Amino acid sequence: MTTANDASSQRVRAALAVTAWTAALLQFMLSIRAALASGQTALDGVEAFFSYFTVLTNLFVALAAALPLIAGNTGLGRFFARPTVLGCATTAIVMVGAGYHLLLRDVWDPQGLQRVADNLLHYVVPVATLVYWLVFAPRVRLGMLAPLVWCLYPLGYLAYVLVRGALTGLYPYYFIDAANLGYPKVMLNAAGMFGAFLAVGALVRAIAVLGGRRRDSPAG
Repeated sequence: MTTANDASSQRVRAALAVTAWTAALLQFMLSIRAALASGQTALDGVEAFFSYFTVLTNLFVALAAALPLIAGNTGLGRFFARPTVLGCATTAIVMVGAGYHLLLRDVWDPQGLQRVADNLLHYVVPVATLVYWLVFAPRVRLGMLAPLVWCLYPLGYLAYVLVRGALTGLYPYYFIDAANLGYPKVMLNAAGMFGAFLAVGALVRAIAVLGGRRRDSPAG
């Protein structure tokens, strides 16, 4: 039987999925357009699109929001419906918003549709995902080590961009640009980012734990 809270969760989740997919697809179009305008190929635009943690994380949120609704009975649907997967996506997208606001918002001044995409990717989707987690955090008690396990996602991303950078000389973010900073400085910057990711993950886990206790209480 579906409760009113379940129905509300599904509606909000669907709205989050639409927002995240809109943001990602708009940026995809703009990346290809920018590549073609600079004399590169559409494939170069696609490759650049998938090099950004922001883009990958918005896609992560889009999948985590959409697949449980449209493919819930499949393996992928069940995987993305797991509370720990949504917790990882929430942690990562909050880091996207916070990292952009603190480190990147003054680096460039996008205009037109790029400004729309920028705001969707870095502010609207992160805030919407956090609000969803605050209101509909799963009742499942996430393990103490969950935030540490979630760090595997940014760790995999770091390995990917460093290998890509070594092969192409291109780095998506200045603070992990090994060509200019050197690997020791990049590792130091990465350690700071991982520490922040772990702290945000601990907060995301705490929200779920406190929410579960509140709902399990007699008053809840």
